[in-house]
Amino acid sequence: MTPDQLRSSVLQALTEIAPEAEAETIDPRRDLRLQLDLDSMDFLNFVLALHKSLGVEIPEADYRKVATLDGCVAYLGAKLPVS
Repeated sequence: MTPDQLRSSVLQALTEIAPEAEAETIDPRRDLRLQLDLDSMDFLNFVLALHKSLGVEIPEADYRKVATLDGCVAYLGAKLPVS
């Protein structure tokens, strides 16, 4: 999976949890929870959506690593084969 495909998958998971989110306005280096006003349950649902769509297990200890769009893409890229 390419980094662009990963980014697209992450944004799709985000819009499932926060339908009002506009992908083009998300700052890839800022905390997603702060930008999109996600509470802890929303963030957990986001992580579960990533797991469901990509098959990557994200342990709670790694939640900080997927807190930003760039961090999420990097984390998932390290877990998935990149093409």
